[in-house]
Amino acid sequence: MMFSHEFLARLRKLRLVVESKRTGAHKGIRRSHKFGTSLEFSDFRTYQPGDDVRLVDWNVYGRTRRHYIKRYLDEQEINVAIFLDCTSSMRALETKWLLAKKIAAALSYITLVNEDRLSFSPISALDTRSIERKGSIYAKQVLSDILQLQLSARTSTFTKEIGTNLQKGKQLSIIITDGMEPIAEYEKLLFKIASVKSKILFIHILSKEEIEPGYTGDAKLIDSELESEVNVSISPKLVSNYQLRLKQHNERLEHTCRKHHIQYLFFNDEKTAEELLLSDFITWGIVQ
Repeated sequence: MMFSHEFLARLRKLRLVVESKRTGAHKGIRRSHKFGTSLEFSDFRTYQPGDDVRLVDWNVYGRTRRHYIKRYLDEQEINVAIFLDCTSSMRALETKWLLAKKIAAALSYITLVNEDRLSFSPISALDTRSIERKGSIYAKQVLSDILQLQLSARTSTFTKEIGTNLQKGKQLSIIITDGMEPIAEYEKLLFKIASVKSKILFIHILSKEEIEPGYTGDAKLIDSELESEVNVSISPKLVSNYQLRLKQHNERLEHTCRKHHIQYLFFNDEKTAEELLLSDFITWGIVQ
């Protein structure tokens, strides 16, 4: 277990923020926007013909000589889908890969301890199955399974594989990726994702090393996806050009997300998952 008991205790007090009024069909512990038959009292309203007389509060009638019925909050589950980029580029740097797994594991844990329904998909992990669970009894096991994900085989592209895994009927879909594929492929993917009509959260993670490479001189670079090699002489000008192209790529990715009303978050591995979950994610309105 890579999280402390104290951190997990704090996670248990959080829940994912979903503003959509569409809820799941099964009972949970999340307050719906409609009234139902849960045990949590909301307020009173005047009795109307056709109302269930068993809901009349006779104590109030004894005091007021008016018929009032009790209203209770309906408690519904939400369906959450989490997609974790497991491509070779995501796993190339251990700090980035570990941070991505921790974020996915923590958000899955929060989902399950709140009795919401989870669908976790490790995208491009050809030898690993998706996880479908509901209920707090599964929370620790799912957390552990995600944190212990170990992959070694070459993978297909993230944008291609996630397109075949999109699911309708989810109130919240969370995508965790490094965005290291052609921007045109991400634009097509995000256009398709927007059609599922749920709240979408796009979490973009890069390592500090990828943003500000510290390499100089002659080097052999290996493409983590294609395993092709290229010999280069790394100069300050080359690094500057790379950073400019990366900046343009990231800005275009963010613009595409916002165009489709997808919430976009970008951060690197300088912060820990604990800091992000208990501070930044609350500030951004992801959890509360």
